[in-house]
Amino acid sequence: MKEKKSKLPHKKPVENSGKKTSKKSSKLFVIFGSLGLLGGAGCLTGALLLPSTSGFNGVFPEIPSKSDTTESYSNLTGLPLAEELVKAPAYCIQTPNGMDGARPQVGLNQAGVVFEAIAEAGITRFAAIYQNPTSAIIGPIRSLRMYYLKWDTPFDCTIVHAGGAPDAIQAVSRGGYKDLTENYTYMYRGTNGARRWNNLFTTSAYLARMNSDRNYGGSDIKGFTRMTPDESLVARVNDLAEEKLNIVKASSGKTSSLVAKTPAIAVNFGGLANFNVRYNYDAASNTYLRSYASGAAHEIYVCPEEDLGEKNPENTCTLTQLAPSVVVAMMVSEKRASDNYHEDITVTGSGDAYIFQNGTAIKGTWKKPSDGEQIKFYTSDGAEIALAPGQTFVEAVPQYGSVDY
Repeated sequence: MKEKKSKLPHKKPVENSGKKTSKKSSKLFVIFGSLGLLGGAGCLTGALLLPSTSGFNGVFPEIPSKSDTTESYSNLTGLPLAEELVKAPAYCIQTPNGMDGARPQVGLNQAGVVFEAIAEAGITRFAAIYQNPTSAIIGPIRSLRMYYLKWDTPFDCTIVHAGGAPDAIQAVSRGGYKDLTENYTYMYRGTNGARRWNNLFTTSAYLARMNSDRNYGGSDIKGFTRMTPDESLVARVNDLAEEKLNIVKASSGKTSSLVAKTPAIAVNFGGLANFNVRYNYDAASNTYLRSYASGAAHEIYVCPEEDLGEKNPENTCTLTQLAPSVVVAMMVSEKRASDNYHEDITVTGSGDAYIFQNGTAIKGTWKKPSDGEQIKFYTSDGAEIALAPGQTFVEAVPQYGSVDY
């Protein structure tokens, strides 16, 4: 496995109760201290601002002023959210990614967390977790696997799927899950066309009506440990300052282990090349543009809320490239199931993890003690890592796969 060693400043665990006090501390002493060193570098200063050198545009993001305001945040994404929506219903939707009509997916940009893993024969599938979706169309919807269910469990979501593996279906029925399997009151089939059997969709309105009809209530989401947006911004500014210092040291012939920018990530699942993915960091948006290994952008359909009705997305929606704020690659133990076709993935326990956020990378570990507990991420010395807010893609990479950056 190829890896570039870097040290990413981690954050102390943030309490994920849905309401957080934003400290908004500027930590300007870090920035000015670093910039002071830069000033002493003399002729190096001009070179430090070159995007080709560091991916930095020469302007530090603005630090928010200090205040003592209390805000509510989504337990799913870590983004600001009205307090009355923090415990709104969540939906975990099994979404295919095959080349047999599953692509482009629809509404996937609105999922707060997306797990990707091999479902069968080297083909990946998504478990996409939504809360407060507004997309007029969401899907396609396919079958459930046990390991997706175990990743879904901490989110207290309705499991949305079209059948599934026998052990997963049995676990849903016996485990007291909120469940919505193939149902033409709350789902519909688009015309087949090129999508073939990947034409089962739902809508935000259908999901809300289903939740009301069945009295499922809200969701008590156990989300990932997150930074607030302000904490993430401070971390990003500090990373930029440290990167400048790193370049100064490198230019002066001294070694450094400070933050290294990570402009490109390659996730290889060790199977079919068509399902390997690439992420390219976009500093302007602070997101990771997702592409297939071929270089083609991973585009999905965006369907405006007002465009309601049972429609084919090809006829009513627009295409955009997926661009999550955080990418996590977890190394997992994986083998073929007893049918020699589907996969068996060990979900609980621990393993290596690679966390990519704010343009930086850290190699650490993941831990999930039980099905009902959420995954946590740690540095090599055991400190918990708080993820930046925003959409998060979690890649489950088999032990025979790789993560290159």
